[in-house]
Amino acid sequence: MPTETIMQARQCLDTLRANVDAAFAYLHGVCLQDGTLAPQLLDQNQKVSYELAFCVAELEASAALLDYAVSIDTETDLCARVALVFCAETIRSTWQRLLSHAQELGLQSTELLTLMGTDLFVGFLDSHGDVKQLAQIGAELLDRGNARLPTGLGEEKDLVRESFARFADDVVMPKAESIHRFDTDIPDALIEAAAAMGCFGTCIPEQFGGLMPDDRHDSLGMLVVTEELSRGSLGAAGSLITRPEIAARALLHGGTEAQKLKFLPQLAAGQMLAAISITEPDYGSDVASLSLKASSTDNGWVLNGAKTWCTFAGKADVIVVIARTDPDRKKGHRGLSMFMVEKPRFEGHEFSYDNPAGGRLIGRAIPTIGYRGMHSFDLSFTDYAVPNEALVGEDNGQGQGFYLTMAGLSGGRIQTAARASGVMQAALEKALTYAGDRKVFGAPVGDYQLTRVKLARMLAALTASRQFSYAVAKLMDAGGGQMQASLVKLFSCRAAEWVTREALQIHGGMGYAEETDVSRYFVDARVLSIFEGAEETLALKVIARDLIAKAG
Repeated sequence: MPTETIMQARQCLDTLRANVDAAFAYLHGVCLQDGTLAPQLLDQNQKVSYELAFCVAELEASAALLDYAVSIDTETDLCARVALVFCAETIRSTWQRLLSHAQELGLQSTELLTLMGTDLFVGFLDSHGDVKQLAQIGAELLDRGNARLPTGLGEEKDLVRESFARFADDVVMPKAESIHRFDTDIPDALIEAAAAMGCFGTCIPEQFGGLMPDDRHDSLGMLVVTEELSRGSLGAAGSLITRPEIAARALLHGGTEAQKLKFLPQLAAGQMLAAISITEPDYGSDVASLSLKASSTDNGWVLNGAKTWCTFAGKADVIVVIARTDPDRKKGHRGLSMFMVEKPRFEGHEFSYDNPAGGRLIGRAIPTIGYRGMHSFDLSFTDYAVPNEALVGEDNGQGQGFYLTMAGLSGGRIQTAARASGVMQAALEKALTYAGDRKVFGAPVGDYQLTRVKLARMLAALTASRQFSYAVAKLMDAGGGQMQASLVKLFSCRAAEWVTREALQIHGGMGYAEETDVSRYFVDARVLSIFEGAEETLALKVIARDLIAKAG
């Protein structure tokens, strides 16, 4: 890619980011009351904060994709053009968001209009934002018959990807449709095969039986595995390692040595399946307000209350439960603790377990339009007794539940971005094949310009999601990237909804049939913007709030 073109793209992105930062600074002043940000004023500016969060996510995704295009050493021309057309689309969408809310963001409409008319922006968009550029990429994609671009991760990670791609093709895909259509449990044979592949140990250090090096983090391996499992099926395979990944990060962050030695080897081997129980019926993503009660006893703790949307709770051997150990509700998140609640495995859509130590746990699966196989449960704990050693961190773990949850979810968010990439990959592959085979008005669907443009845009969104997640994984492994983990989830999950929608649309009427894979991808993708931090919560309570605070 010519240096001049790189500089032009970066300058356009940087100029728009400067305007976004100016808007955050304006909101900081608007939302300030008595020297601090006032929650009620932040809430009065939710719409513009939400739009700004997406601006930042798309701009950072564009920057990551541009970095990838610069560094790649194979198929450099195609990768570069994909990056540039994506940058062009981001420039237009960011500018439109800013212009639409200029007055509310403290920006001048006239200056934004002038900006888009400058030689810098006009020159870049004329060269790389033309429909013909997109159509040409789509045509090349159809000719090559391959929906993959090089990962840029090197031979080792590519070998891992190829291995799990074959596993997805041979083991997961043949079972995916049946699991979805009949809402059955994931077969034990599939879980055992996944365990034999080592996928449950991707985020667990080697000293505990996992695949991650003891001396460094390696989130990239986990992302590559997650993508391929999700390409096979989001509900039947892509989410298998999410829960042990979240549990492992929390244990590594705050568990005792005894707890690490007990749980991590079993999680890594797939001998112990995990579920994560955070959400409650009245609070959703508002973790700080959770109310399930944990009362101290002579022998440990007793849990009372309800949880909801606990995925895989039936087949799980251990449920990671966030409970309130301090009855003073005014303490908010500081009164929460994390428990490792063990139970037997149960098949099907409901279970009732009388705990020999005392109390009962009842679970009922929630019927959903997609993401089937793992089942998400409503749970009811009644005087459910757990020992002291079930409290993560034991005595030092009281009041640490919120922080342990955040430590776990940061990894869960980049993994969710990888799940989104996997679903997009599957959708694009099916759309590409169908567009080449299906004839409409005497010509293949893929011969039409609109189809080619759609395919090119789908490829660009997928590649941006993938490379953004890889970039964030490297940041997190180096000890940072918490904000970026939220940004990449925000971007990738929205992109997956759009890409799967376009894949279904390319299939026409057949795309709406349950027997067609793209219909499953479409309903599965819809959940991605909801779990591991709902889109609105991430945009408003995490991303925008943090950036508004820092803008002061």
